[in-house]
Amino acid sequence: MGDPREGGCQCGAVRYRLEGEPVALVACHCSECQRQSGSAFGMSLIVPKDAFQLLSGEPKQFDRTADSGRSVECAFCPACGTRIYHEPTYRKDTLNIKPGTLDDTSWLSPALHVWTKSKQPWVLIPEGVRCFEGQP
Repeated sequence: MGDPREGGCQCGAVRYRLEGEPVALVACHCSECQRQSGSAFGMSLIVPKDAFQLLSGEPKQFDRTADSGRSVECAFCPACGTRIYHEPTYRKDTLNIKPGTLDDTSWLSPALHVWTKSKQPWVLIPEGVRCFEGQP
């Protein structure tokens, strides 16, 4: 990732900056990510929590139970509803940024796919990419 990257919600009320290198970019095929993204899978850019800096706005939060049974705190723009990130309650040192909220997404490429047992049959995963049927 290199230089700081910025992103935000659809309406621009919530803006953030990321510094440093991400831990991983994950494509998740669980039913909740499909529902949240309105698509065949969701994406999470896992970053150290201290790499995230809120520049403007104040996300609202709600808690949900993931397919794994663990609790996740979800942050979204209160004006337009765009999910900005989620924070697994079992892993407080990282945030899972929704990478589609970044201003520049051209460098993104998933390192692994999770919950592939729930993936849509027409989704093709590139050969050689690590896959897990559930949560690793």
